[in-house]
Amino acid sequence: MARTNAPRRKTLRGNDNWTHEKANELTERICATYQDGKGVNHLDESVIPQSEQVLNTLERIREILFPGYTGKHAVKSTGMKFVIGDLVNRVYEELSEQLEAAFCYHCDVADCDNCTCGERAQNTAVNVLERLPDLREILKTDTQAAFDGDPAAKSTDEIILAYPGLQAISIHRIAHELYKHDVSMLPRIMSEYAHRCTGIDIHPGARIGESFFIDHGTGVVIGETAVLGKNVKLYQGVTLGALSFPKDERGQLIKGQKRHPNIQDNVTIYAGANLLGDITIGENSVIGGNVWLTESVAADSKVHMAEPELSIRKRKKK
Repeated sequence: MARTNAPRRKTLRGNDNWTHEKANELTERICATYQDGKGVNHLDESVIPQSEQVLNTLERIREILFPGYTGKHAVKSTGMKFVIGDLVNRVYEELSEQLEAAFCYHCDVADCDNCTCGERAQNTAVNVLERLPDLREILKTDTQAAFDGDPAAKSTDEIILAYPGLQAISIHRIAHELYKHDVSMLPRIMSEYAHRCTGIDIHPGARIGESFFIDHGTGVVIGETAVLGKNVKLYQGVTLGALSFPKDERGQLIKGQKRHPNIQDNVTIYAGANLLGDITIGENSVIGGNVWLTESVAADSKVHMAEPELSIRKRKKK
C-alpha cells in the first residue's frame, strides 16, 4: 500500500480526534450559545456578587459567632480582642464589597438613576455586624435546645462541631439579617450553601424564634413566609410549605404573599410531617409523623395519623 504525502493534522495530547481545528470549532459553537439573550451567562454587564467570596465571608462571620471551633485562628483570652477585631474588620471590608455588588446589580435591573450603592452597602454591613452580639445570644439558646432535646448529645461542644441542625440554623440567622435589609442574592447564596452541606433547606426570609432545634435534619424545608415561635422542635423530613401558588391575570406567580405556616411556641413536629399553607399551629401542640395538615390547630393539640392496621403472618417454608 502506497504511503500518502498528505500533511498530518496537528493533534492535541496524542488523540487524532482532538485537534486545534476541532477545539476552535467547538469554542465558536459554545460562544454562539451566549448570544441568545436568555441568560445563564453574565457578560459585558455590571458587577455581580461572587458566591465563593460570599461564602468565605460567611465562614468568617461564623468564626466570630463560634470562636475557637474552626481551628483557623487560635483564640486565647489574652489575645481575643486582636483576633476577633481582625475578623470583624475583614468581614466589614468583604461584606461591603459583596453588598455593593448586590445593590448595584439590583439598580441595573431596576434601571435606577440615583445609585448610592456604595454608601448603602457600608451602612448595611455595619448594621449586620452590630447584630452579631445578639445573634450569639440567640445561638446559645439554639445550642442549649439541641443539648436538652437530644439524649445522644454528650456536650454543647459536640453540637457546635458536628450537628447539621445547628450549622443550618446559624447560617440562616446570618442570612436572615441580610434578607431584612432587602439584600438580593447574598442571603440565598448562604441558605443554599447550608442546604448543600446539611440537607436542610431554610429560606432566609423565614422568621425563627430562639431555642430552635432541628433533630437529624435531612429533608427539612422551611418556606420564606413561615413564622416560628420560641422552643420549636422539628425532626427530619418536615415541610413547612405552601399549599398553592396564586397567579395574576397573566399567569405569573404572585410573589410576596403570606403562604407558609405559623408555628407558635413550644411546638414539636415529628418526622415526615407536611404542614402547608398560611395555617397556625397553636402553642404546646404536637404534630405526629407523616401528618398532612392544611388547616389550623388550636393550642395544646395533638395531631396524629390513625394507627395503621398491620398484618403479620408466618412465612411458609419452602
